Amino acid sequence: MDGYPLLLDGTNASDRTDDRPGMRALEELEVRSPLRECGLTKADIRSLSKEAGLFTWDKPAYACLATRIPTGTSITAEQLEHVERSEQILSSLGFSDLRVRTENGSACLELPHPQFIRAVQLHQEIRTALSPYFKRVLLNLAPRD
Repeated sequence: MDGYPLLLDGTNASDRTDDRPGMRALEELEVRSPLRECGLTKADIRSLSKEAGLFTWDKPAYACLATRIPTGTSITAEQLEHVERSEQILSSLGFSDLRVRTENGSACLELPHPQFIRAVQLHQEIRTALSPYFKRVLLNLAPRD
């Protein structure tokens, strides 16, 4: 740890800990997560950041692209490129705070609930735009928090 006695990360109380190899690695390496330990959720952190006047208070979270690939699946550069390009396309269509997860050649879109109607309205445009990368495009009805 480069001579430092303690390593901290930005994991918060909203971050799932189930079935996440990265979380196991943090535990094994004894990395401390003060935001999670204090019970601060993503919403709490955004609220406190806005109150403090930080310009990043509403900045979208950007998790590693590998988290979009199912656990136990071999990850290829091509898969990561497809996910990244798909998320860029959706962002250019006005979607935010989104994830494109892959499974069996399909893209599963995870969006905040207020963006569901827009996704349905643009379903044909989304399918066409993502068709070079995925056989099917699905909308996960469990909204992103």
